[in-house]
Amino acid sequence: MSLLQEWREEAYSQDMNKKEGQLYWGKYFAVEKGIYEKLLAAPGEVVTGTVKELAEKYGTSIRIITGFLDGINDSLVKPNPIEEMTEETQVNLGYNKEILYKEMVKAEADWLYNLPAWDSLLTKERRKELFLEQKKSGTVVKGRKIGRNEPCPCGSGKKYKFCCGKA
Repeated sequence: MSLLQEWREEAYSQDMNKKEGQLYWGKYFAVEKGIYEKLLAAPGEVVTGTVKELAEKYGTSIRIITGFLDGINDSLVKPNPIEEMTEETQVNLGYNKEILYKEMVKAEADWLYNLPAWDSLLTKERRKELFLEQKKSGTVVKGRKIGRNEPCPCGSGKKYKFCCGKA
């Protein structure tokens, strides 16, 4: 079983309505926040190493760092091979700051997208733009309803009710 599968089985089997699940995720989120604080403090530095080395560097377990790598992967400039990862797989944490910010907003991780380190990475205005952009990306906007006696939008010249509007 891959590291990613092990992580997902362990993490997603936790019941957030029970104390153990809340403690598990609370511990994970605290570690995650600590790693992000260190990453954001040195934005020009691309952290690299094996999964095992990163776990040691950030003082956490292989499983927790695997979960972290799973979470940050969509924000990386060069994504890691998380599906096939082993402890010896070389990984990098070179992130795109705007994509990372939007992914944090998407995950509704306010403890991450409100970190003070963002102040030096993105202007307040840009963060607001990215926040709104991400929130709007999930909004479905319906077009204007076509009246049955209007010309059909397909361009046939017929009324909608006699063309594409036939049931």
